[in-house]
Amino acid sequence: MRQEFNGTGASRGSVLGRARVRLPHALEVVEEHIAGEAIDDELARLHAAIAVVREEMHTLRERLHGALAHEVGEFLDLHTLLLDDPELLQGLNELIRIGRYTADYALRLQRDRIAAVFEDMDDAYFRSRVEDIDQVIGRVHAALHRRQGEMQGLAGDILITDTVAPAEIAQLQAHGAMAIVTASGSPLSHSAILARSLHLPLVVGVPNVLQKINDGDTLMIDGGSGLVVLEPNAEDLRGHRARVRELKRERKELHRLRREPTRTRDGVDIKLYANAESREDVAEAHALGAAGIGLYRTEFLFLQRRELPDEDEQFRAYRDLVLGMTGRTVTVRTVDLGADKADHTGLALRDEPNPALGLRGVRLSLARPDVLETQLRALLRASGYGPMRILLPMVSSRAEIRAVRGHLARIAGELRAQGHAIAEQLPLGAMIEVPAAAIALASFIDEVDFLSIGTNDLVQYLLAADRINEALGELYTPLHPAVVRVLRDVIRHAHTRGVPVAVCGEMAGDASFAPLLLALGLTEFSLHPSTMLELRQVIRNHDLARLRRHSSGLMRARDHAALARWLDSNTGH
Repeated sequence: MRQEFNGTGASRGSVLGRARVRLPHALEVVEEHIAGEAIDDELARLHAAIAVVREEMHTLRERLHGALAHEVGEFLDLHTLLLDDPELLQGLNELIRIGRYTADYALRLQRDRIAAVFEDMDDAYFRSRVEDIDQVIGRVHAALHRRQGEMQGLAGDILITDTVAPAEIAQLQAHGAMAIVTASGSPLSHSAILARSLHLPLVVGVPNVLQKINDGDTLMIDGGSGLVVLEPNAEDLRGHRARVRELKRERKELHRLRREPTRTRDGVDIKLYANAESREDVAEAHALGAAGIGLYRTEFLFLQRRELPDEDEQFRAYRDLVLGMTGRTVTVRTVDLGADKADHTGLALRDEPNPALGLRGVRLSLARPDVLETQLRALLRASGYGPMRILLPMVSSRAEIRAVRGHLARIAGELRAQGHAIAEQLPLGAMIEVPAAAIALASFIDEVDFLSIGTNDLVQYLLAADRINEALGELYTPLHPAVVRVLRDVIRHAHTRGVPVAVCGEMAGDASFAPLLLALGLTEFSLHPSTMLELRQVIRNHDLARLRRHSSGLMRARDHAALARWLDSNTGH
């Protein structure tokens, strides 16, 4: 019998397929002991399962690149750290060897022990990491029983589940999943962001979906509107075919924009830069006509390795980046590592009480001048091959910028004396992602040549809402009056002082926010290449002067609903 379910559209696409229901994983195993002579076999079984999970995560990490690798990689790296944690492994070994528990029950006991420690912590960030522990333990438990097949054979299926982890998204698509429907979640979550990057339809927050839908049921979902239809009728099927035709037409239109300018209807040119961290990203950005690279992440040179990259290795990477953009400006962000990243080099501190507020970004670089100077030498050498800018992450004060400028001036003198051909001028910019930097911008704007607003961190710091925590999905949103006012003030102050300013966070890559950012005065966006054509199309459909005339409505908005209404009334004009 036909039934309708209404959720929230998180990733567009119209799909017709079979339901594959995955009930929430619960490690419900009974207490069971083994004989002494079976201990070695049980340990071998456990460690074989751990090896399987480790290899799965490594394989997925190798397959990803670009922004996808950056976002999914954060979770894969954290899960790898947990999987390699000596406390976890030693505890499991002792439970099996001394307690003579089965591997299944040992996993449950060790999970409960670690979760209890995290849940007792005062810091909300660490309390929220219990979900990661459950995912890692669940993977191992599944591997023990050879349940990896649950992720396979999904061709033609729509996965119905309670929640989906970011690290699973690419895996599910690779195994043939056509779409995902979840009972919980937010369209602003990491999982939703990744689904959009992969063009995998996703509907979140569908009530009772696990209770009402069974394996094999026919489903039709619309990832744009959030509509889920069980056993669709003839009218539904006609609507589905019409939406599929419309999406194909949109894709063809977008393809035609590859060589078109990014220009508003009233003739104002807007610059679209690309975020990148791989050669594939650079090549795609070049092909799409990006104005340059607005954010090149250098963390990939430091992650998943045991030693720090030397000057020559970094130089070659930065030189190739500059050459790949054939004269278009590239903006390289100095390394932004923290304790929340799986850094095996020993650069980032371990066991920080709160990694999001810890020794990361420019703070870490200044704390480790040897690492900073190696990176600056490599960047300066690469600057001789084409236009380049250096961007400092997590800036919060004038002193940090002046300190880096001091290092730059000294190293530039040394390199010239050694005969290196480096750029005469190398612009230095600051990321505005710490609220203090946004509020006190006037105190250091004379020290920077450009600004880049990192909305991902800026929003979570302004709202005190962890963007990774799915439970805070309704709180973590750029559509908050405080966020809009801070963006307005930063953009206005930068323009007043003649300092170029771009937005490089996820907000820039979401075309639905483009009217708001244009109305606030933004003329430079930096985003992943995968969404560049969609943003270009939206910008070309808007009249900039009209948006600016209506910008006062943004400042009068008192809540999320009012800002959403402003967007609705100023979209497509």
